[in-house]
Amino acid sequence: MSENSFGRLFRVTTWGESHGPAIGCVIDGCPPRLKLSENDIQPWLDKRRPGQSKYTTQRREPDQVKILSGVFEGQTTGTPISLLIENTDQRSKDYGDIAQSYRPGHADIAYDLKYGIRDYRGGGRSSARETAMRVAAGAVARVILRELIGPQLIIRGALTAIGSQHVDRELWDWSQTHKNPFWCPDVTSVERWAQQLDAIRKEGSSIGALVEVVAENVPAGLGAPIYGKLDAEIASALMGINGVKAVEIGEGFGVVALKGQENADPIRSEGSATHPKFLSNHAGGILGGISTGQPIVSRMAVKPTSSILVPVPSINAVGQEVDVMTKGRHDPCIGIRAVPVAEAMIACILADHFLRNRAQCG
Repeated sequence: MSENSFGRLFRVTTWGESHGPAIGCVIDGCPPRLKLSENDIQPWLDKRRPGQSKYTTQRREPDQVKILSGVFEGQTTGTPISLLIENTDQRSKDYGDIAQSYRPGHADIAYDLKYGIRDYRGGGRSSARETAMRVAAGAVARVILRELIGPQLIIRGALTAIGSQHVDRELWDWSQTHKNPFWCPDVTSVERWAQQLDAIRKEGSSIGALVEVVAENVPAGLGAPIYGKLDAEIASALMGINGVKAVEIGEGFGVVALKGQENADPIRSEGSATHPKFLSNHAGGILGGISTGQPIVSRMAVKPTSSILVPVPSINAVGQEVDVMTKGRHDPCIGIRAVPVAEAMIACILADHFLRNRAQCG
């Protein structure tokens, strides 16, 4: 299997399977002499860790990260940083019934069609377990952004819809995202979402979600005009997260309904052309593939979990028609734990583009 890496100067390669002994990643291109320890990484992993509420999988993984290389006496050395997380709570027997059958909506059949072999235990590489290492890499990227740009650069994510129930944007409060199990910025939506997910869980089914990530105080000038567009690489990074089916930047699909003068973000001067004041942000902080200094706003749609207890028509490995239902511990809404993963991918892309911009423009 190829294509396990992303990024150019800040390059991340992940490895490992859901039910293997461990998962890990190698980060290449981190500048030297930055302060880094497990304590810089673990808090972000704790935000993604499974089993924190009844609305996520009850798999109990401590997700304790170990730094194996690239750090000496508390500082990065400029050499590859290798990170490891041991898997400690696998229950592979839960997947025995689907060893020869394909879960509809899952990567099972696509993997088998491509490779002629698949790891049915939790989906192997197709499992969202792999995203723990993206979060770990994102934590290292945040260190780069903090040390080389400053603490004013903030990356925050929220869940803005579960199923058809959207937040009230008039009540948006970032502080609320850390006070409920849904990363919800609208306190009035929390109870509605809880009732909805309780009903979904009792059905043995699942539901999709919408995740929004906002990066504030990003320097202007990150990205390139043609093949290194910042928004294109953000879109690619978010689409690469397990279960994501759509991505939009700024106004996104909403631009279809706007006229030119409505979609344009008016510009005014604050005394200097190098510090323009934008009066709106339909562009989501990126124009022509390059950051403008405005908040970078991106959203991703996460599909319902494929592993459900509701029987769904499918086939098995010899072509017989069967009904498939998946036992075990699964998220009724994988979008919940996707929030810190999306934040991490944005951090990785911004760190990569900052290093690329510094290399070209100084």
